[in-house]
Amino acid sequence: MVTLTINDQIVQAEEGVTILEAAAQMGIQIPHLCYLKEINEIAACRVCCVEVEGERAMVTACNTPVREGMVVHTNSPRARTTRRINVELILSQHDCMCALCVRSGNCALQTIANDLGIITVPYETQLPQGLRRAWTTTFPLFHDYNKCIKCMRCIQVCDKIQSLGIWELTGTGGRATIDVSGNRVIKDSDCALCGQCITHCPTGGMRERSDTKPAFAALADPDKITVVQVAPAVRTAWGEYFGLSSEEATVERMAATLRRLGFDYVFDTNFAADLTIMEEGYELLRRMKTGELERWPMFTRCCPGWVRFLKSQYPELVGQLSTAKSPQQMFGSIAKTWLAQKLGVEPEKIFCVSIMPCVAKKAESELPTMATEHGRDVDLVLTTRELVRMIRSDKLDPASLPEEPLDDPMGVHTGAGAIFGVTGGVMEAALRTASCVLTGQEPSPEQFSQVRTGPGFREAVYDLGGTTLRCAVVSGLGNARALMERLKAGKAHYDFVEVMACPGGCVGGGGQPISMDEVERTPQRGEALHKLDEKNTIRFSHKNPQVQKLYREFLGEPLSERAEELLHTDHTAWEMPH
Repeated sequence: MVTLTINDQIVQAEEGVTILEAAAQMGIQIPHLCYLKEINEIAACRVCCVEVEGERAMVTACNTPVREGMVVHTNSPRARTTRRINVELILSQHDCMCALCVRSGNCALQTIANDLGIITVPYETQLPQGLRRAWTTTFPLFHDYNKCIKCMRCIQVCDKIQSLGIWELTGTGGRATIDVSGNRVIKDSDCALCGQCITHCPTGGMRERSDTKPAFAALADPDKITVVQVAPAVRTAWGEYFGLSSEEATVERMAATLRRLGFDYVFDTNFAADLTIMEEGYELLRRMKTGELERWPMFTRCCPGWVRFLKSQYPELVGQLSTAKSPQQMFGSIAKTWLAQKLGVEPEKIFCVSIMPCVAKKAESELPTMATEHGRDVDLVLTTRELVRMIRSDKLDPASLPEEPLDDPMGVHTGAGAIFGVTGGVMEAALRTASCVLTGQEPSPEQFSQVRTGPGFREAVYDLGGTTLRCAVVSGLGNARALMERLKAGKAHYDFVEVMACPGGCVGGGGQPISMDEVERTPQRGEALHKLDEKNTIRFSHKNPQVQKLYREFLGEPLSERAEELLHTDHTAWEMPH
């Protein structure tokens, strides 16, 4: 242990920790913009500068280790002056039109500037005129050069965590900027659209394409029947902006809020998650019987970020993806066929909106293979953040609204459908149903809890009625790359592999609320979904009564000709642009 003094307080800290960490242990907060523990510790922003007695120069707290007898002042006159100058210099190269920024009120730079009392910038504005490109309005991810503060977070997250390296630093000094690597435009890059660069950006330098305007337009169109589906991970996070606890931010309260926004029917993507297990699970069993998995496993394809990654990095293995559409797309396809029949309306009148924790879902809905004769399966995708902006725009107070049930018949779901939003959930849900099919007996849902927790790359082997099933669960594209390299080298063999592009799964998705206090909420969101599973009276996808009714009335059986037409896709029909 090391003993030091911070702001006249005696602090004991482990050797090797930084001044920033040691101060945090004592409840002393040192402002910072670029720091991400073990990811970005390069002190690029210089906002965390503190004064250390005996040191001639100011010291960056985020990457300076403590030492015995060190005396630190985080708010001395010199420290305050240095911090203010550094923030003013950053603001001189920043588009400060906060009223037009989606991060206004949730921006680390704005907060620090306000806390420092900065209301004017004494330096000449140095916005790089002409540098802002005319980015395509069709790609779901935007980078605003004039709001970028060159903190390097997006570069480090994309490279170290997601193993993609989409972003790079170009230029030097005041002319430095973040750009797409390889001198390309973003839509032509290998971007998986995981959105982790957005959630780790401290300002509005990265954002998703806003689709709230067309959403409001659809709600105002009397010729459209607006149908909305809500993904499982959204219910764990939407209430964070409104200060609602997980007990208060129920899906029933969200249903009431969505109806106040003007949606005609409110349903649950969990219904389609149960449907996905039926199609994907039976596809897995078929592939096992035909010997298709002797060399390569079947990969889940619920995560469009993972699908984009595989198609760009390992295109030769695209055929190993399950052909089953994602729950989002299955829902849309069924909404414009079976639901349209039940409502007695023309399918073309249904406008299907998805609320997702994901940016890649926007691109998935626009793929040419995600459509039927009635048009696109899903017409519009909103992130959790966009939903919150719509609620705030209409000045709704979710806490004051009574809970309302979801609509039938696509509002019924099982516990297995709920856990789709957390890493390992798709695998666990599939194993529950596969075990029933192979053994003829209903297992305990807890039998497959091994895939729930652990590192971002975990393995499990199960004996299902004499059939050995070798499984792997992966979250984060860096872990996905490690998995793929092991498979290619013949160092591992699996039958079934679940991959989620975002660390922790959809609960940590790129469309989820951005935490200003930098508290990692992904684990708590995942736990919330597992609690919903435990509370549900039905915990097996194949026991969903409305899914059973769908097969009886409309689809026939899993993998039937109609099911193949509506619920499956051809991954080789489209390629990543290069």
